[in-house]
Amino acid sequence: DPGLANSGVPSPHCPCGVHALLTNSSSLAADMDALIRSRRTTRAFLPDEVPQAQLVEILETARAAPSTFNTQPWRTHVLIGKAKHALSEALVQAHTANTCPPYAAIPNPAPAGCAARQDDFGRRYYAVLGIDRTDMVARSRQTARNFVFFDAPVGIVFTIDSSLTKHSWLDYGLFLQNLMIAAQVRGLATCPQVSFVRYQSVIASQLSLPANESVVCGMSLGFPAREAALNHMEMPREPLESFVTWYGAAE
Repeated sequence: DPGLANSGVPSPHCPCGVHALLTNSSSLAADMDALIRSRRTTRAFLPDEVPQAQLVEILETARAAPSTFNTQPWRTHVLIGKAKHALSEALVQAHTANTCPPYAAIPNPAPAGCAARQDDFGRRYYAVLGIDRTDMVARSRQTARNFVFFDAPVGIVFTIDSSLTKHSWLDYGLFLQNLMIAAQVRGLATCPQVSFVRYQSVIASQLSLPANESVVCGMSLGFPAREAALNHMEMPREPLESFVTWYGAAE
């Protein structure tokens, strides 16, 4: 009902009021598209503290993510100040000692398309850093930057009950995307980091995790250092025709 929508009263077809919101703001879709596309994986942060009230707002928004049977599998550990420093110190020591079992985020060999994109990422990433890809010492030193959360003031570790299946891991991805977009709209930047998974035992010890809790990833969060070249690295996306198959669409 256009009258209901224009008045801001929820439509009977959309009791949550979204229809009214969209009708009242013709640019909302464009703004949302721009916001999502502007998100970058950020690896250089300012030291400025993030107000805890903002962190609460971001987490409140993230928890609206859908999940299988409303199971809400996410467990979120927010580290600031001395707590973040203590975890970072333990992780850097473990990384330097190189005693934890190796962990591969994707299989080796990976599917051809994924492998090509992974290789392209490596070329772009190390080129911006000025690191020769054969220089394993320099690469290891850069990897260690993950574990100090790229100097972001907020570090987050996400965990999940180990017994849950891939459906719950899908739910977790929706939660993480909500969180990153909620941070983005507030002028904050994020870096999701799968490198933390290798150090499950270290993180479990530091955070006193129960035995059935698995690390999903880490995340750096803070205000971006906008002048840092690493924060301007472009990551291309595949065109729709490379991954979308239409069924029954008009030609």
